[in-house]
Amino acid sequence: MYGMVNRAIEELIIDGYGSATWESVKMVAGVDEDVFISSTGYPDEITYALVTAGAAELGISLPEFLRRFGIHWVTRTARVHYADLLAAGGSSVREFLVNLPHFHQRISLLFPNLDPPEFRCEEVAERSLRLHYYSRRPGLTHFVDGLILGLGTYFQTSVTVSITAKKSSGADHDEFLVEW
Repeated sequence: MYGMVNRAIEELIIDGYGSATWESVKMVAGVDEDVFISSTGYPDEITYALVTAGAAELGISLPEFLRRFGIHWVTRTARVHYADLLAAGGSSVREFLVNLPHFHQRISLLFPNLDPPEFRCEEVAERSLRLHYYSRRPGLTHFVDGLILGLGTYFQTSVTVSITAKKSSGADHDEFLVEW
């Protein structure tokens, strides 16, 4: 994954728990990087190790850590570092999610080696939709859950997310019912 992901994990932990906790997370994860460069690719194993160590150090479940990270990604990382891209995605939760397949195409222009997930929306109604998430990276279901909740915060819209299918439970992809 690109360094921007690892930097966002660092921001989440330092902003909420301080630099000493971040240093402890890195130590537990076995990561000795002093600085993650946003535009540089890093092995996925580093990110997974940071997430696992972060959950352990904070004393929360891995799904809860990933959910918090997803919310943080939208409300802090994207809002501060990628505001123009975020704004170009749409003016509501519904519009942003419907445009999500095109969002990663724009990001791929900035990060040419990006291996993005795929999203597809169906059953789009005035106040709900079904979001399909396809990724070669396992275990990020709750990160996406957090991203959707973060979009609710960003657009000042009350959002509920139900995970209706999980790849980890045998489905061929993750599926979410999103209501607002």
